[in-house]
Amino acid sequence: MSRPVNGVAVRVPAKVNVQLAVGAARPDGFHDLANVFLAVGLYDEVTVAPADELRITCTGPGADQVPLDRTNLAARAALALAGRRGIAADVHIHIDKDIPVAGGMAGGSADGAGALLACDALWGTGATRAELLEICAELGSDVPFSLVGGAALGTGRGERLTPLDVGGTFHWVFAVADGGLSTPAVYREFDRLTPVAPAPEAAPALLAALCTGDATALSTALANDLQPAALSLRPSLADTLAAGTAAGALAGLVSGSGPTTAFLAKDAESAASIADALLASGTCRTARVAGSPAPGARVVDRA
Repeated sequence: MSRPVNGVAVRVPAKVNVQLAVGAARPDGFHDLANVFLAVGLYDEVTVAPADELRITCTGPGADQVPLDRTNLAARAALALAGRRGIAADVHIHIDKDIPVAGGMAGGSADGAGALLACDALWGTGATRAELLEICAELGSDVPFSLVGGAALGTGRGERLTPLDVGGTFHWVFAVADGGLSTPAVYREFDRLTPVAPAPEAAPALLAALCTGDATALSTALANDLQPAALSLRPSLADTLAAGTAAGALAGLVSGSGPTTAFLAKDAESAASIADALLASGTCRTARVAGSPAPGARVVDRA
């Protein structure tokens, strides 16, 4: 279906975890994290307009994998804000996908944050930033960062954010795999592989590299505690990582819970070359180039 008219459109970025330190499972089933988020310039656009009832449509790569019912985080965001204001969530939410689906880049979380901001603008709720972030945290661990963007350290289960300074632009290549990986399944495999996990902490060297904008220093500090679990469940990702580093990437890692792999390049020209090499290698479905940091969710159109 076509996108709605007379509504509010919000653009919201993907993310890469330049560090994902994972602690032991908590009694509530979550894990304590030290999650260093960096927003990257791949975006979904979420448009919300008045309708007779809540409904969702979706277009773009992987749209057939996006749920169009109330399990979708965009629908849950609309319902959460409407519930707080005592109004009906009668809106048409259209998601124009460009963030890889089920790829470890927080595409679903981005859609939740985008729908929340769009509904707030459409309904004129006057919600404070703190209230929006509170709703985001209720929706999911990555949703608050999708709203904020830039760079941040996420603690707790990732929802408690501390903004981080970034001293320059970092260039990335994202190799998108066929199919997805279930985040809960990856965490279960992490628990199996890591019976004793230390308390997670952000690495000072990584934070310093972000602050100075030093890509070479950042490349030596990239870390993802979920990577062994993702590789265990999808061994073919090792071939993608090898192809990217062989093509000249400063470093590569699995993005979040995967299966997208992220490669840090020294500059834009190198990123384009690495993307071409990854496509030629046959180890991924597509390769996307993007810079970081990127802004968080923001209104781009009011029809």
